[in-house]
Amino acid sequence: MGNIADFSMDYFSLRGKNAMVTGGNTGLGQAFALALAKAGANLFIPSIVEDGNRTRDLIENEGVKMEFMKIDITEKGAAKKIIDSCVNTLGSIDILVNSAGICNLASVEEFDRSQWDPMISVNLTAAFELSYEAAKKMIPQGSGKIINICSMFSFLGGQWSPAYAATKHGLAGFTKAYCDELAQYNIQVNGIAPGYYATEITETTRSNPETNKKVLDHIPANRWGETMDLMGATVFLASRASDYVNGHILAVDGGYLVR
Repeated sequence: MGNIADFSMDYFSLRGKNAMVTGGNTGLGQAFALALAKAGANLFIPSIVEDGNRTRDLIENEGVKMEFMKIDITEKGAAKKIIDSCVNTLGSIDILVNSAGICNLASVEEFDRSQWDPMISVNLTAAFELSYEAAKKMIPQGSGKIINICSMFSFLGGQWSPAYAATKHGLAGFTKAYCDELAQYNIQVNGIAPGYYATEITETTRSNPETNKKVLDHIPANRWGETMDLMGATVFLASRASDYVNGHILAVDGGYLVR
């Protein structure tokens, strides 16, 4: 048993660690990546979207390295290529954040396989394949952190996108299953479930007084989340400070789920 006097803020440091964030150069993924960089980690970012050096500048300004790989994470064999490239360029894979995701919307009568299949591939299958390949590197080193970006719809239903709810429920279940398998190797597998955030995706909802009020009435904090609200949770789950947190889905939602 450790001595409580040994605990320090260094437990939150990621200095010397190498992290991967899928889709880490856009949206919330960029915030996850920058949070890890600010804590001292080097970043490897695979994405189908070119970076244009925007994210690289933010990350390298923190005094750490960043490697970018343009790739479709759903391609056959992509996961192994990505993990191998991360290890070859940075030296290891210590932290994996499965952030990339898509959300197609349609009425229930129109939401068919053409909407369903791509979401299963990106949101669930790619996260599994990357975790599978990362685990093969983490097990021999006796440590690792896998963080799956879940959702309020890991707990709730969700109109207009049955595949979104299905994949996010599936990701929460996968998080628990991999914890059960990997905890014995000192690998922690957890999820972050963002609530309702003031991002480009929610601009239409926020700009309509009626829908904006409907959301805010459900949030005890009485405000939309800001991207920065997710960054501390990311560092915590990626750091030594959370070594006994495993198989947990951390809601960062201003209290949305309790109301």
